Amino acid sequence: MVPIDNLIKNLREVPDENFVCDYVYDLLMANPVDVGTIERFFFWSDKFYTRNLIYKDDRFEMMAICWEPGQVSRVHNHADQMCWMTVPVGKLKGQNFAVAEMDETRGYCKLVETDTFDLADCLAAKVELEEPIHQILNLAEFGGRAASLHIYSKPFDACLSYCRDTDTFKEVKLCYTSIDGKLCDGITL
Repeated sequence: MVPIDNLIKNLREVPDENFVCDYVYDLLMANPVDVGTIERFFFWSDKFYTRNLIYKDDRFEMMAICWEPGQVSRVHNHADQMCWMTVPVGKLKGQNFAVAEMDETRGYCKLVETDTFDLADCLAAKVELEEPIHQILNLAEFGGRAASLHIYSKPFDACLSYCRDTDTFKEVKLCYTSIDGKLCDGITL
């Protein structure tokens, strides 16, 4: 187990040409984070999952996302950016989607479910750019809170969100719940 500061240092030292899916994935698998070093970034809400920024530079950002039982993300993409995640606390499920039909002029997008993946015990996962649409779920049957560690390269502040009930999509702005262990202005949990 490595302290979060060591993981950040290791990521900062990766040359640009190696900051790719498999290399960073292998780095995360070889360096499971010590939960005690990220607990100060954990903020929980029974209303929504929380996005807690740990580190950000021009090349990547890292955040802890905290999930109460039953909380799920929107179906979304990562704005053509790479993503890696691990789950040092609890268990999560990921559901990937493929585009079956799309008409951008109407904001129409029909998705089909593809593969799923489970995350627990600091196992790493990556969101492939070939199939970037997914959803993360803390299923009630998992029986507890979960905290996931996400790395995005490059940082982004908006992504596409998909509604499967209406087969539509739209761009949504993203915000943080906390930055460096402090709640952001206007956030109440």
